[in-house]
Amino acid sequence: MILTLTLNPSLDRTIEIAALDRGAVIRAAAARLDPGGKGVNVSRALLANGVASRAVVPFGGDEGRQLVRLLAAEGLDMVTVPVTGRTRSNVTLAEPDGTVTKINEPGTALSAVELDTIADAVLAAAHGQALAGGGGPGDGRSDGPRDDRSDGLSPGRSDGLRRSLDDGPGASRGDGSGGGRGADWVVASGSLPPEVPADVYARLCRRFAGAGIQVAVDTSGPALSCAVGAAPALVKPNLEELGQVTGRPLLRLGDVVEAAGVLRAAGARRVLASLGADGAVLVEDGGVWYGRAPVAGPRSSVGAGDAMLAGFLAAGGCGPEALARALAWGAAAVRLPGSRLPGPADIDPAPVAVGPPDLACPLTVPHLPPAPAAPASLP
Repeated sequence: MILTLTLNPSLDRTIEIAALDRGAVIRAAAARLDPGGKGVNVSRALLANGVASRAVVPFGGDEGRQLVRLLAAEGLDMVTVPVTGRTRSNVTLAEPDGTVTKINEPGTALSAVELDTIADAVLAAAHGQALAGGGGPGDGRSDGPRDDRSDGLSPGRSDGLRRSLDDGPGASRGDGSGGGRGADWVVASGSLPPEVPADVYARLCRRFAGAGIQVAVDTSGPALSCAVGAAPALVKPNLEELGQVTGRPLLRLGDVVEAAGVLRAAGARRVLASLGADGAVLVEDGGVWYGRAPVAGPRSSVGAGDAMLAGFLAAGGCGPEALARALAWGAAAVRLPGSRLPGPADIDPAPVAVGPPDLACPLTVPHLPPAPAAPASLP
């Protein structure tokens, strides 16, 4: 089973328009509302393809309750953790040529107690259990009082938490496909809510790895810099995130391979770098691989990286075959509207090509770090 954690989930409204004209009244051609957040999208992609997954989802306020209802309607197996804030809402403006403009709210702060509760929920779910005594999807409260004196993610459990072998009121279940099974992977992904420390994914990684679970991290900036030092089994940056965290210009495939090597030297065991229209690079102990999956008529890139990560893990999480599956799933997502995730009928592996990279091959859209920016420090 693949378990996902999204610390900053969202409601994602996608509006399709003919063109973005600032200051004008624009008529929408179509609109849709989807549950969002990177880990949530990974679980949704796995669900769509019959792969066992369970999502741990903190939620709050009316928006959070709507998020939970949307996920339940899709049949997603999930553990909901009520928090005191309000789940964020995001807006995506999608143009016919594939250009996407995103407006993302920052999300709600999480207290140290809430972070501990969430971490315990992940470990319980990873072992086929559920936390007892938590709130259900209707009350929107945290599982205890906020206590900012705690440093969060303590080695033990927070006060008042109990674990049960049976589903308790803190677990909201969809089709139950992941129940009773241990987790092979935990995916910790997405942006961090306000006031959450940058090293939270690093601490989660150490805690989950200590329980014998492989951890995949998909985040950016200081959170990614901290996470690689915790030796995650996999990190999945995109081109911009890879360039920012290493402070390197990425002009050709060789630059991407070298930058991935920097992350591996800092602790990450495996790097899957998504490059947009240029495909993806995988660097691991077994070798270096590059692949592409051309897409005719892209509609939305929202969720494509999450679908790529889902496909990679569904195929075993290593090697060229997993890279090929990742590219096929990611390309299928780009052809779909909004945050919709692909199912088997949407995925075509035929155009995917994987092999050793031509290190001199230039990137279609290279990454050049802003001149005044300093690289994020790696451990």
